[in-house]
Amino acid sequence: MTDLSHLARPGAEIAVRVTPKASRDRIAVEDGMIRVHVTVVPEDGKANQAVVKLLARALGVAKTRLVLVRGATARDKVFRVD
Repeated sequence: MTDLSHLARPGAEIAVRVTPKASRDRIAVEDGMIRVHVTVVPEDGKANQAVVKLLARALGVAKTRLVLVRGATARDKVFRVD
């Protein structure tokens, strides 16, 4: 698991690129971009929920502290830590 706890400051905005229907759940940092791969399909917000769960674990914060700011239906998303 990638440790992103250094990004978990209140008010911080974290940009991620999501890949749904991946072979396994994982977070990778490539060229400064955070890529989140989830195994679920992108329907009814299931992929977003999986991303929040995975990202919260990597940041070391509660899932309820992550707020989706932009990109609810896009691959590129921005989350804010409250």
